Amino acid sequence: MRTGTLGRSGVSVTELGLGTGPLGNLFTAVTDEQATACVDTAWDSGVRYFDTAPHYGIGLAERRLGAALRQRPRAEFTLSTKVGRLLEPVAEVIGDDLANGFAVPATHRRVWDFSADGVRRSIEDSLTRLGLERIDIAYLHDPDDHGPQALAEAYPALEKLRAEGVLGAIGAGMNQSALLTRFVRETDVDVVLLAGRYTLLDQGGLADLLPEAQRRGTGVVIGGAFNSGLLADPRPGATFEYSPASAELLDRALRIKAVCERHGVPLRAAALRFPLDHPAVRSVLVGARSAAEAADAAAMTAHPVPAELWQDLRAEGLLG
Repeated sequence: MRTGTLGRSGVSVTELGLGTGPLGNLFTAVTDEQATACVDTAWDSGVRYFDTAPHYGIGLAERRLGAALRQRPRAEFTLSTKVGRLLEPVAEVIGDDLANGFAVPATHRRVWDFSADGVRRSIEDSLTRLGLERIDIAYLHDPDDHGPQALAEAYPALEKLRAEGVLGAIGAGMNQSALLTRFVRETDVDVVLLAGRYTLLDQGGLADLLPEAQRRGTGVVIGGAFNSGLLADPRPGATFEYSPASAELLDRALRIKAVCERHGVPLRAAALRFPLDHPAVRSVLVGARSAAEAADAAAMTAHPVPAELWQDLRAEGLLG
């Protein structure tokens, strides 16, 4: 599997990365055994980049990922997690965390914290949950409503941790490109994680972030390449950005699928290959909850996509 380096950091990522939101029981529960099998299958398929966050299952994804990777040679994989939400234990556990999307007991509450002290505490807490001696990449997680503090306090804290050798690379992850573009222009981030804004259905990141990242040599990781499901299996009831897709979007996805089928290419393969063909993009993260899903993501990433497919999509007005 191809790899790419993030900025000047020397940290490398495989072109396919495993996202672990589903291993935090996103929407529905996954057993520990299923989670381990998912990570093991990704590894056996050549994946060496694994992404997680405290937010995912209020720490469950980090614990499961750490347990699955702990016996692997540490020098052979790249691990990223995120800062910005601290997990505070609650006095009494009442109900579950499904209001935040995760089928886990509500044992903790999330506290937004983009202060320097919050960043250091978040990294320390993540290392404890992971049970690993280091984190390779730390992203500022969804600082949409905390831009000034993230830029003035959290980013310098990450920069200091990188200088101290605690972190190999630093960046920010969001589902909008405007603030990420500011980080690329105004700071020395190695990488940005853009979710859902450079896909076959939404190329919003092409207007600002991707050209700027390419100019500055900043690595880009793409999340949400399936736009939460519509580009994986376009059908009535499929979701786009975690809500039911509109009839217009469903029609567009079905038309893209038809072009792919004419070329003998699964839609999932085209959806994963499309962002990877941009020169600034180093990796695409795919969330998986089972060994079968992890294996499919690897197979789709490896599937050849002819240049004529992109030409036909553009000719039919389905791709900018």
